[in-house]
Amino acid sequence: MFTLIVIVHVLISLIIIGLVLLQAGKGADIGSAFGGGGSQAVFGSMGTPTVLGKLTSAVAIGFMITSFSLAMLAHKRTSSIMPASAPAPASAPASASPPAPAPVGAPTPTPGQK
Repeated sequence: MFTLIVIVHVLISLIIIGLVLLQAGKGADIGSAFGGGGSQAVFGSMGTPTVLGKLTSAVAIGFMITSFSLAMLAHKRTSSIMPASAPAPASAPASASPPAPAPVGAPTPTPGQK
């Protein structure tokens, strides 16, 4: 299921790229490139939506749905990189001997004394 949604997601993203590249921008005329009067309408009203605009919106909604689905499925599939239990303590080498105890009656240094 996850692989199928990934394939559909990639196809939808390629379709969106194609649809966006096929559409003409708002200020696509040559006059707006040189500061002509048509450049004033760049941020104006959209007018009637075109077929490519409607198709782009529909494909974008499909892209959002597949993105959300992949996020939900990936969350269920995740596993921690940390082990479930603590690792076993390393055993001491056989040649190492335990530290010798301090002699009885010897003064123990306190922090701050020299």
